[in-house]
Amino acid sequence: MKVKLLVWTLNPEYWCYIASRTCRSPVGPIEIHETHVQTPELIRSHIKARLKDGHHSVFEHASFTFGIEGISRACSHQLVRHRIASYSQQSQRHISPSGIVLPESMKENAAVDGALNTIARVYKGLLELDYPVEDVRFILPQASTTNLVVTMNARALLHFFELRLHKSAQWEIRELAGRMLEEVKRVAPTIFEHILK
Repeated sequence: MKVKLLVWTLNPEYWCYIASRTCRSPVGPIEIHETHVQTPELIRSHIKARLKDGHHSVFEHASFTFGIEGISRACSHQLVRHRIASYSQQSQRHISPSGIVLPESMKENAAVDGALNTIARVYKGLLELDYPVEDVRFILPQASTTNLVVTMNARALLHFFELRLHKSAQWEIRELAGRMLEEVKRVAPTIFEHILK
């Protein structure tokens, strides 16, 4: 699995701060941005206060785009259930999967190896017989790898981390969430500092 933060809102915590100040100020966001002095301490203070008081809509003004490679289709199906996000996923209509992701409990299991080898052989044979790739993909296992580009705003990420870093979450999505958290903490440390892996 590879996870990389590709692009994000420039200075994400500042814009969340501007949104927060706008909600509680008699002046507008343009004036706050252009004429008010904002120190790093003031921005951190506002971010922490909004996290504490539950005014999370201000975190929708920062977005983060990730490149994700080599997760299973089973994991991607859990990921796309988070609807407040944008997804672009590698198409099995056009691209044959390049690998398999298995839990430790199923590695080096002769029955699993046999089933996966049979699927790979049948898949290849059907393609050689000129069946359409979009039809042949129906026999692929959930363990097939996939790649995605995912964009979420900070509020959606906070919710995603709350659910997917929980000890009851499935191991692969928990690992994915942990790697995504490491990436966003580099560029928005105050927003995500209270989230633990």
